[in-house]
Amino acid sequence: MPLPPYIRHAPQAEDAERYQTVYARVPGAVAAPTAGLHFDAGMLKKLERKGATLANVTLHVGFGTFQPVRVDQIEAHRMHRERYSVPPSTMQAIKGKRVLAVGTTSLRALEAAALSGALEGETDLFITPGFDFRVVKRLLTNFHLPKSTLLMLACAFGGKDQVLRAYSHAIAERYRFFSYGDAMLIER
Repeated sequence: MPLPPYIRHAPQAEDAERYQTVYARVPGAVAAPTAGLHFDAGMLKKLERKGATLANVTLHVGFGTFQPVRVDQIEAHRMHRERYSVPPSTMQAIKGKRVLAVGTTSLRALEAAALSGALEGETDLFITPGFDFRVVKRLLTNFHLPKSTLLMLACAFGGKDQVLRAYSHAIAERYRFFSYGDAMLIER
């Protein structure tokens, strides 16, 4: 069980349940989509009562998502392929809406489907600054590590300068990074 370094205990059986979103349904990822850890069933019901439409996607997060970028030219970095699925009902629900992706995994699944035209398959989509976002308008994401593909995605989505200012604030205020860390909302 991959626990962040500020969790001081050895992995325990209950971590397998706690390190999972309340809406997880399909086994296959090596880690939970951590932005989703901020939600419980009560919060999701409250959001629906306020008018939010909840729609599901699946991206089986692989180890490659967590590999640091170790090349000088980011274009040379290659993501590992990950399986994704976007149900037709999700595509119908989000059509013409201001889509909020909960996590980089949800964003990658939606944007991979939009790019390929396939609602399921495998993707090695590496989102960097300059990417043309077609679906997602808002992103809820945790704070990610330097040199990570996840931080590059956040910078591509919210603008490098703005995201790095948010990171400077997070460091100064001692926000938590990693899986059980704090989150930020980024709007395009």
